[in-house]
Amino acid sequence: MPHILIIDDERSIRNTLKEILEFEKFTVDLAEDGPEGLKKLTEGAYDVALCDIKMPKMDGIEVLQKALEAEVETPIVMISGHGNVETAVEAIKLGAYDFIEKPLDLNRTLVTLRNALERSTLEAETKTLRKKINLIKGFEIIGASEPISEIKNMIQKVAPSEARVLITGANGTGKELVARQLHALSNRNKAPFVEVNCAAIPSELIESELFGHEKGAFTSAIKQRKGKFEQADGGTLFLDEIGDMSASAQAKVLRALQENKISRVGGEKEIKVNVRILAATNKDLRKEIENGNFREDLYHRLSVILLQVPALNDRKDDIPLLADHFMNLICQEQGIQPKTIADGAYEALKEINWTGNIRELRNVIERLIILGGVTITRADVEAYANPGNVFR
Repeated sequence: MPHILIIDDERSIRNTLKEILEFEKFTVDLAEDGPEGLKKLTEGAYDVALCDIKMPKMDGIEVLQKALEAEVETPIVMISGHGNVETAVEAIKLGAYDFIEKPLDLNRTLVTLRNALERSTLEAETKTLRKKINLIKGFEIIGASEPISEIKNMIQKVAPSEARVLITGANGTGKELVARQLHALSNRNKAPFVEVNCAAIPSELIESELFGHEKGAFTSAIKQRKGKFEQADGGTLFLDEIGDMSASAQAKVLRALQENKISRVGGEKEIKVNVRILAATNKDLRKEIENGNFREDLYHRLSVILLQVPALNDRKDDIPLLADHFMNLICQEQGIQPKTIADGAYEALKEINWTGNIRELRNVIERLIILGGVTITRADVEAYANPGNVFR
């Protein structure tokens, strides 16, 4: 149900609006003045807010300005008396969604609220489409070698299903690209793709990051916050570097996978979630299980499908394609004319031991673009590809 906030110093208007909107199946919160309304706007998650302009302590214009400064995304509809129409128009210029004159007309109010809700939905869909376009443009899997062709074929087969996938491989091999392709080709591709790097988040914060928290759950929890499970509802949740997840978080993730329910940190309410889980790791989870660092039951929940992403050393036939791709991409990003790569340079790149995989290759191509000539030669590769070289 849409969640509406009403900010008005007149009790009769607050209560009347509350009764009407609740009858129309809205969830309604009330604030009797500007400071209370601003506090609720910045701490809560509302779909639309109705805010009176003329109020004691803090008027509606100031509430609007401070809410926008705090990057509140809730559409705010101003409520104005007959003498405040010019002020209301000014509020729209500042960023209000619309204004309604007093005395309030029920039909006008409901139409305005529904229009504001539709705009919020359209903005969310636009963000999703932009992400999808960026996904198609920026996350293509480059290569035609046998190992990478097998991965592409598996992605085509697995993506339309709801199966959980565990993606393994060394650092820099492109595990995230595989996860994004699985989402892009799935039936969930219009919903969010939400990524969590389990290795980058401190163990004491990982549960709040995944499941969210209630206001006051811990010292810095100044407002309620949705976790990644809720943010990914209807879409895909990608748990990167899951081998680094804490034991307590593993237990909660297992429960979420078993029951499709989560509880926010500091909360008792169970929240239903509908997410597809993709996970990735550069660790051998079998060994981690033997060493007591990873739950075996969680491993089996995650590994319905196992995808091993090949190292660059195992797909060196793809190096010319990858080198050309990075050449064009980097030159476009930096606004310079693409250079050409001589056949000898391709061969020299194939002779390198790529311990850093695709990520290392990209760095080398960028270095060659900066330091090499108009045509990248074998001599350029031999001079500049070794990151240990010190340039004076």
